[in-house]
Amino acid sequence: MTTTTVRSRRGSLARVEARQALGFASPALVGLALFTIVPVGLSVVMSFFDWPTFGERAFNGGANYARLLKDPNFLPALRNSLVFTVMYVPANIVLSLLLAVGLGPRIRGRAALRVLFFIPVVTPMVANVLVWKMLLQPQGLFNGIAVSWFGVQLPNFLADKQWAMIMVVVMSVWQGLGYNMLIFSAALEQLPDSVLEAAAIDGATGWRTIWSIVLPMISPSIFFATIMTMITSLQVFAQPQLLTGGGPGNATLPLVMWIYNQGFKFQDLGLAAAGAWILFALIIAITALQFSAQKKWVHYEH
Repeated sequence: MTTTTVRSRRGSLARVEARQALGFASPALVGLALFTIVPVGLSVVMSFFDWPTFGERAFNGGANYARLLKDPNFLPALRNSLVFTVMYVPANIVLSLLLAVGLGPRIRGRAALRVLFFIPVVTPMVANVLVWKMLLQPQGLFNGIAVSWFGVQLPNFLADKQWAMIMVVVMSVWQGLGYNMLIFSAALEQLPDSVLEAAAIDGATGWRTIWSIVLPMISPSIFFATIMTMITSLQVFAQPQLLTGGGPGNATLPLVMWIYNQGFKFQDLGLAAAGAWILFALIIAITALQFSAQKKWVHYEH
């Protein structure tokens, strides 16, 4: 058998395998096209049109993007999303990490405790919000305890502009704490015992071991959790929508909720699409900055 014949058969086999692979992947590719690529492309087009839900559509160039700056609620909504992210991401990451470290191998019943902290993650958001609404109402549990035990009247947290965003963040941290805790717990369990034993022999104990040994070794997991938590926090919608309705005033109105209102309440899909692409650009920019900075503090080799 000549070399040319062998190469020809290998080429034919490769083409057959490629067609088979395409056949297996085609359902996923069709789904990707129908439910991701087409809607994304359509939203780009819509952002350059006056696109009401009903009625004629007209091209308006970049007028929708100019209207964003004139809208009295757009910049406050953008600010609220950034404030929520700045408050939520560090609190979630730090508390999740402390919880994962605290529920170490020496803790009895740690599996049950992990399940307990993970329950809010899998509980429907509506149920979580209803519980917190009952707790935070003036007639709720928190105010009842404060009045009966300490004689102190707590503010109406959900109706106070200074407290409303803080309560949305607190509720969100409680709801999402278990997810990152599991990520960090899995990373901690993969640490080689030999490294920790060597650190102990060298005299490293307690927080010194955590700061100098543990955190650098699980930095890829911290980086992943930070990226994902940041992205989801910039897209926050359900918590303020259900807990405060964006109020009082627009104190807890995030950008995604503003986009929802423009598209489905005011029927201005073009302006909503423009706002959505501003949010997309913001997420991409912040994520790119995080990836560019990872070389300084993320260590992929133990």
